[in-house]
Amino acid sequence: MSDHYATLGVRRDATPQEIEAAYRRVALERGWEDGFWRELRDAYDVLSNPEERARYDASLNGAASPQQKHSRNPVDRLFPNLPHGWRVAIDWVVTIAGAIAIVLAIKAWIVNPYRIPSSSMEPTLHCARPDQGCEAGTSDRVLANRFIYHFRDPRRGEIIVFHTPPLAKEKCGGGGGTFVKRLIGLPGEAWSERNGFIYINGVKLNEPYVHADRRDNQNLTMRDIPPEGTMTKIPPSMYLMMGDNRASSCDSRVWGLVPRKNLIGEVFATYWPPSRISFH
Repeated sequence: MSDHYATLGVRRDATPQEIEAAYRRVALERGWEDGFWRELRDAYDVLSNPEERARYDASLNGAASPQQKHSRNPVDRLFPNLPHGWRVAIDWVVTIAGAIAIVLAIKAWIVNPYRIPSSSMEPTLHCARPDQGCEAGTSDRVLANRFIYHFRDPRRGEIIVFHTPPLAKEKCGGGGGTFVKRLIGLPGEAWSERNGFIYINGVKLNEPYVHADRRDNQNLTMRDIPPEGTMTKIPPSMYLMMGDNRASSCDSRVWGLVPRKNLIGEVFATYWPPSRISFH
């Protein structure tokens, strides 16, 4: 269907006098064109009649409304009569708030970054000089998978971020409430250290991540793990954590075992600095 207003060359708010004048002008200019005269006459007959014009205007409004009714923008659906400027502003606010919510959700339940605070995991993970024992100018930043232990048990050898036990805060300090260590002893196992080498249930543990110059020469058993003299094996849902830098690591040998509820997640990647990007 042709646009009667466009045919006459007038605006939708044109007065009856303007419609009459436009009809006469267009009839003189284009009335001779093939087929145009009928289109021009139809437009004039509708727009010159107040009732017909009202029905025609209503049909135009009805043709435009489905686009508004079926808008996919939730702001348009919630506030159909809101001025355009306000809709744009609210749209931006909703978008930014949604992005922040997604980031917070990812940090809380999926992946979260952590900074290496001490030299206990050197040289696997670096801390920043001038802190004692640190080898790098910038601390490594790592990513921890926060949901993995909801689906499976922790495994020996995994580097884990965990909430610091109370005695660890007292004995080691720092850490910002979290530590990053390697899981060595599992529930039900008998752990011991002989001249700096680790034994699990009497069998020497292969630890390629511990460099020879990083070992200490201690001789310890489960009875030396705090609270001292109380254990021969690691209790259920408890884990023994150690740093790769054994000679300079404040770990489970000093402050005891870590309950499973304290485990935050497995470290799976180093993302900063760029030269240290790697997967673990």
